[in-house]
Amino acid sequence: MDQQCISIRRDHVATGDGLARDRRPDRVDGGNPAKNYQRFFVPAIGAPFARALVAAADLRPGERVLDVACGTGVVTRLAAERVGAAGSVTGLDIHPGMLAVAESATPPGVAIEWKEANAESLPFPDAAFDVVLCQMGLQFVPDKPTALREMRRVLETGGRVLVSVPGPKPPLFAILTDALARHIGPPAAAFGDRVFSMHDVDEMRDLVRSAGFREVAVEATGIDLLLPAPADFLWQYVYSTPLAEAATRTGEAGRAAFEREVCAQWQAFVADDALPLRVGVTTAIARK
Repeated sequence: MDQQCISIRRDHVATGDGLARDRRPDRVDGGNPAKNYQRFFVPAIGAPFARALVAAADLRPGERVLDVACGTGVVTRLAAERVGAAGSVTGLDIHPGMLAVAESATPPGVAIEWKEANAESLPFPDAAFDVVLCQMGLQFVPDKPTALREMRRVLETGGRVLVSVPGPKPPLFAILTDALARHIGPPAAAFGDRVFSMHDVDEMRDLVRSAGFREVAVEATGIDLLLPAPADFLWQYVYSTPLAEAATRTGEAGRAAFEREVCAQWQAFVADDALPLRVGVTTAIARK
């Protein structure tokens, strides 16, 4: 195997009692995607997107902010810095594991309320927030119109909503999705497609307008990322996402073939042992 593609698959080692036990390298916690997400995905991808979204929001001290589909809280914590002690920030996610990591990653003294709930049924009264943010989450919500109507409902009159989604799918991720279909399974590939499924500017504008928002502005831009070397990024990404379970169920031979195929094709993108990548992002900004 090419040295660039050093595997971080689970290996079996003999122990003193003569039994074979699973060992997963320290870099990735195969049993906790939320921890991997915070450790790997956030610095490489989540944080650059979050900084762009929060900058676009132009948050002011004292504002009340809701972060929908907050994950491990990268946007939420940045928003808390901007609104200060006079403001309030709530992070909402459907996954309790993500919220547990979000809370543990929040520095002492930073007042953030974490809520486990569905974006299609927000557990807040009308006009409870001045700003609603949603980064890289709306594409995963089954009923997007309902989720957007809920965001509008909980906004104060004149309040702002900002929604950002990635796409179109970059060639690097197209390679990954194709290999997922062959080696991990069609549902895994479907996740790869869904990540980049909602970037069309006109579609986003129509969706936000149909939810009742006004002054709708939608822009497609790009964010430059510098990802780790191919094999490192491959497994860090897989084990930071819902792909982790399917990858764990796949046999060692299947994982090895998957890694060889992806890494061989990703070599064309490598520069200085890293993967530079420009990812498109579509951002909608509107008012209630």
